[in-house]
Amino acid sequence: MPHTILVTAPKLAQAGLDLLNAQGCRVLFVPAGQGAADIEQLMLSEPVDAVISRTLDLTERAIAGCPTLKVISKHGVGVSNIAVDAATARGIPVYVTPGANAQSVTEMTLALMFAAARRVNWMDRELRDGRWSRAQDGLQLSGRTLGLVGFGQVARRVARACQAIGMSVVVYDPLLPDSADLDGAERVSSLQELLPLSHVLSLHVPLTSQTRGFIGAPQLALLPRDALLINTARGEVIDEPALIAALSERHLYAAGLDTMAVEPLPADSPLLTLDNVVLTPHVGGSTPAALAAMAQGAAQNVLGYLNGTPVAPSACINPAVLNANTVNH
Repeated sequence: MPHTILVTAPKLAQAGLDLLNAQGCRVLFVPAGQGAADIEQLMLSEPVDAVISRTLDLTERAIAGCPTLKVISKHGVGVSNIAVDAATARGIPVYVTPGANAQSVTEMTLALMFAAARRVNWMDRELRDGRWSRAQDGLQLSGRTLGLVGFGQVARRVARACQAIGMSVVVYDPLLPDSADLDGAERVSSLQELLPLSHVLSLHVPLTSQTRGFIGAPQLALLPRDALLINTARGEVIDEPALIAALSERHLYAAGLDTMAVEPLPADSPLLTLDNVVLTPHVGGSTPAALAAMAQGAAQNVLGYLNGTPVAPSACINPAVLNANTVNH
């Protein structure tokens, strides 16, 4: 019997779909406009063997209500929309696709950094409105210090690019091994030590109970005046009202945000009224190249597990499940 694969989105890039089709899989999609409740209902009524999870929530009820479910793969790396504990409780491995979108997210991080530093969005809007507003107060980044929270694949690439234009780089990542190669960056032992050094603060951490809201008013106050804040990680790692206050009061020069605390961004969000914020709708990893790589990686994850040839355990975020399943079999 062919595997039934649920993709929690209206489509999957052809590179991933080709892999699933080549093995005769039955592929189900979630139509545009549907949400978590629709996924729950579908998983209650269909013999889903695997889920490729995109942005919609994959809830505890959906996982618990699908007795045929064997494996989940995130289409990306952030699993805050997946009830991982519920999957683990059922012995279901949850995979990610590390590195698949790293280059695209890196380039978005740099785009937001440069646009925020030189007020590109504001000047573009002024020109379109018929005003020749030649802002001459932009920040030259060379000679300034980039502070990185997290030092994974994206952060490392951002660091190299910033070093190439003359910035120094300081890193805080408590999970980084002592022996790690920092590629010329300096390491500090605490967030409190990093923040006063960071003319540009760029966030590269997953959303966890420890990182939710961990950049708040006290942390923002430690940044140098006229600092930039760039976030291509998860919106919830920042206390958004505190960020809005720091931008409104001009303690921060500007921010570049690809992620927000609530998505889609509400029409009444104060972020939309600030001229020192550059906003993009959580598309850092959504170039065609990145989408193809994530789709292919997610398909390989679920097919590998279903066919008894799982991919490297390093791509599984609850590897104890793999060990338990091996013992049980």
